[in-house]
Amino acid sequence: MTKVQLSGVRKVFGTFTAIENIDLTIESGELVALLGPSGCGKTTTLRMVAGLEAPTSGEIMFDDQDVSHLPVQDRNVGMVFQRYALFPHMTVEKNVAFGLSVRKVPKAEIEERLAEILDVVQLSGFRHRFPAQLSGGQMQRVAIARTLITKPSVLMMDEPLANLDTKLRGEMRRFIRDLQQRFGITTIFVTHDQVEAMELADRVAVIFDGHLAQYDTPDTLYRQPRTSDVADFMGASNLFAARLAAPDRAETAFGTLKVSPRADLRTGEEIDVVLREEAIDMLDRPDAATHQALSGEIVARDFFGANVNYTVACGEARLSVSEQSRRLVEVGSAVWLDIAPDRIWLMPRRTNQTET
Repeated sequence: MTKVQLSGVRKVFGTFTAIENIDLTIESGELVALLGPSGCGKTTTLRMVAGLEAPTSGEIMFDDQDVSHLPVQDRNVGMVFQRYALFPHMTVEKNVAFGLSVRKVPKAEIEERLAEILDVVQLSGFRHRFPAQLSGGQMQRVAIARTLITKPSVLMMDEPLANLDTKLRGEMRRFIRDLQQRFGITTIFVTHDQVEAMELADRVAVIFDGHLAQYDTPDTLYRQPRTSDVADFMGASNLFAARLAAPDRAETAFGTLKVSPRADLRTGEEIDVVLREEAIDMLDRPDAATHQALSGEIVARDFFGANVNYTVACGEARLSVSEQSRRLVEVGSAVWLDIAPDRIWLMPRRTNQTET
């Protein structure tokens, strides 16, 4: 297991700055997701850690050893790409064992490690098949096995599930996570899928335009985004401009909210408020236990099987509310909205914030 550290890493291509002074520590045995929109620099970051690109400045350390300009073949890293890159004329066992054969590992050791890894990835019964005879998920397992059999110190995966359908992606996410925990291997996983990052990773690094916007656990990232841009990217459907009228009061376009005080925000400051749609309780009428009493009317309803999403008009504002589908409330119904103060997240105002 290897600890990976990036210190002030910067990458410039001609006049274009792809990565700007990223500081990142990945602990030994940790799975970290690099998350962001296309073109944000996450794959460039991965390629620098792998040794496929050299940083323009800054340091990349493996267990306190500077590998910034060490060739990829001297880093003992493993790469799994979006495209499986399997040899079509080779069987599963020959594809998986290829890296060991190139390294001229003794045949007896190759066979031992091959049997072990094929059992781990549940492909023992497919060792004599060719890639064309495999499903997408099976081909991805071959690609992972081919990497793991070489015993890399760091495993890197660049959008490895992008070519799979939704159901198979879910299965492969669980498979990769179980495999990573079983081997305890330090893993860096690149994705633009928020659900994928939060389900897989111990920590998530959100990258925008070459800058590290936030690096946190999935829970913290989801519930306590550092900026409005991060909140928006992580799927916050209720993001509103507000003013902090008192340490525990926020004035919004749809009413005053009771909030939990934050030491880093000042009374009178213009702020943004994040209300997660599943954190809002929709009531027929307020009662003694109600924290807020926001009156509204349901103007739209979308049924998603297990859940129902409601759009509720509160004055000029529109709030999205998600409930389990144990009940269905009709469009046009008058309702009350309640949000516990500790489920409301406040942050400094985004300069280009528009009213929702």
